[in-house]
Amino acid sequence: MPAQNFKPSSDAAVIIPMYNERENAAAIIDAVMRLPRQVDILVIDDNSPDGTAAIVREKMAEYPGRVDLVERAGKLGLGTAYITGFKHCLERGYDYICEMDADFSHNPEDLPKLLARAEAGADVVIGSRYVSGVNVVNWPMGRVLMSFYASKYVRAVTGMPVHDTTAGFVCYRRRVLEALPLDKIKFKGYAFQIEMKFTAYKYGFRVEEVPIIFINRVLGTSKMNSGIFGEAVFGVIRLKWNSLFHKYPDYSKKS
Repeated sequence: MPAQNFKPSSDAAVIIPMYNERENAAAIIDAVMRLPRQVDILVIDDNSPDGTAAIVREKMAEYPGRVDLVERAGKLGLGTAYITGFKHCLERGYDYICEMDADFSHNPEDLPKLLARAEAGADVVIGSRYVSGVNVVNWPMGRVLMSFYASKYVRAVTGMPVHDTTAGFVCYRRRVLEALPLDKIKFKGYAFQIEMKFTAYKYGFRVEEVPIIFINRVLGTSKMNSGIFGEAVFGVIRLKWNSLFHKYPDYSKKS
């Protein structure tokens, strides 16, 4: 149910987790606010010591009713940030709930493309780096290869027909997030992205990809490390194994 006395200004919201993003916070919010397709913003801040939340609160005053903020006590993991955001947006009645990074590696101008595909009937729309080749700018070659082949590996193990399985630029229709067992999603790092896509796929939801160009951050510090990729690569085996003993509901024929 929508939160009491809250009326979204749009049918779509984008969740943007932030931790020490003072260099990007104001700019990314302004960029989303300028989009021709109106999209509200929910920032999840994990007690950034650099004052990120204060910048977001300034933007809340500048864009009343369009920007919201959830502040958490500390770094609790990317996955739990998104789960918190999903529940928050569901309570507020949004029909389309997106996720993206704060550092402009995901171009806000691509958000309308994801939303348009969801409005046309896709349940999960992925802004994909790899569906039309390798569209990554300013990443070291080693990192490009690690990411690309990690997605190939996940696709091979799970059988999921998705080229960019670790993508963090995604739009979900409301019905997907209402159906998925969000509290049972186990991964907290970037493997969270794999688990969400895989679970939606196993539920029979229509998963589609649209090509984007991913640009490595210019400002701020990357949160990526080898442990994150390790979780994605090794955790997927357990994900696939557990799925063999689980019966999933079928939403493929439900509107």
